[in-house]
Amino acid sequence: MDKISLKALAKINLGLDVVRRREDGYHEVRMVMQTIHLFDRLNIEKTKDAGISIKTNLFFLPVNENNLIYKAGKLLMDEFNITEGVSVELDKRIPVAAGMAGGSTDAAATMIAMNELFELGQTKEQLMELALSLGADIPFCIMGGTALAEGIGEKLTPLPAPPQAYVLIAKPPVMVPTKSVYESLQSYKQGKHPDIDGMVTALNEGSLTGITDRMENVLETVTIIRYPVIEEIKQFMKEHGAENALMSGSGPTVFGIYTKKEDAEAAAGELAKKKIAKEIKVTEFYN
Repeated sequence: MDKISLKALAKINLGLDVVRRREDGYHEVRMVMQTIHLFDRLNIEKTKDAGISIKTNLFFLPVNENNLIYKAGKLLMDEFNITEGVSVELDKRIPVAAGMAGGSTDAAATMIAMNELFELGQTKEQLMELALSLGADIPFCIMGGTALAEGIGEKLTPLPAPPQAYVLIAKPPVMVPTKSVYESLQSYKQGKHPDIDGMVTALNEGSLTGITDRMENVLETVTIIRYPVIEEIKQFMKEHGAENALMSGSGPTVFGIYTKKEDAEAAAGELAKKKIAKEIKVTEFYN
């Protein structure tokens, strides 16, 4: 096999808690992560020339060593002494810098593809272990599905898939610096935490209401003060049929959970008229 094409799927956080800040500056988290059927497409091909070349449909994305695709490819090339190269075509569809692991999932897809192309024989677990050095979200993107993430996000426990539901995604036209959000966070000192254990129970019981009732993200305590549009989008979704709405990751993307696709699509149409979100998509959970 010399060429492979695959989807790199986005994620949302159904719940996100920050437990404490460690002495090394990292934050310990407890999150419920969920893959959704919104994806980038990667076409990856072996080349006789050494190195990694990247082409993409978005002019502003880096195509050099600053791209996680490049870093993932180089990691495997160095680890397994690969002398050939790869050419990567990225069709980017996941909103960029959106709290949806867009870069991480592209890196994960690159590692999965190269494992097959170069017959490296790595298990999913071995790839996840290698990927951690590049970013805490990448192991989950390799695993996919539904999971409880602990530690800095690297300790993953698979969970049952949630009941079928539709997800309205809306990204407002703001940029949220993840590092700054975490550094400003104080909620873990105040003793108020999302009910992550209750959400895990709801997933085990297959209760969509149990899941949506517990949707909470402590990072909103920072981002909504700075970017009130996030709260505006959340309230709009709830007023237009969502079971609940939440910011994903460190933001700024907001997602709403709907039981009916037509309700999600109707809300998307109304939201577009308000012009408070730059990118709006309707998708669903993916396990």
